[in-house]
Amino acid sequence: MNKVLVEIFLPAANQSFDVYIPLESRMSEVLVLVSSLLSDLSDGKYKATHDAVLCDAETGIIFNINMTVFELGIKNGSKLMLI
Repeated sequence: MNKVLVEIFLPAANQSFDVYIPLESRMSEVLVLVSSLLSDLSDGKYKATHDAVLCDAETGIIFNINMTVFELGIKNGSKLMLI
């Protein structure tokens, strides 16, 4: 399974995390995994919720959760934001 290394900014904790995400996974699956992971890594500053969204950190565009990471054009070094 191919993976890409992305930087995910977490405004709730004012921190960024480098995370590997699988290219073939739908964004809905990635969102669940990432929000759970960052909830743990942020020492409770962020709580994973069902209404969390991943967006492009530079444009603010919210990613379509029905598309795969590959289809969205996310690649190594992409900057995402979890809100």
